[in-house]
Amino acid sequence: MNVRRIVLDVDKSLNRPTLMELASAIESVQGVEALNISVNEIDMETMGTVISIEGTRINVDQLISTIEDTGSVVHSIDELATGSRIIPSVKTRL
Repeated sequence: MNVRRIVLDVDKSLNRPTLMELASAIESVQGVEALNISVNEIDMETMGTVISIEGTRINVDQLISTIEDTGSVVHSIDELATGSRIIPSVKTRL
């Protein structure tokens, strides 16, 4: 399957890995061409992030394993785009 975009809900320790270390680890994954890490929550010990990744044929198993190897925790896959192109996100009412 040609995974083109994946958005992950990830928690990490406040101190390690740093955002730069986490980004560097993710960039090493096969198929990753670009990524964005947004901090959405901070508490006493952890930092909640949303990580958006785009590329071609992203190796999802390697991606999750690499993130977990940094000591971070993948809570969920919040968006997934596959195929020969990316469909722009559409806002829907709930």
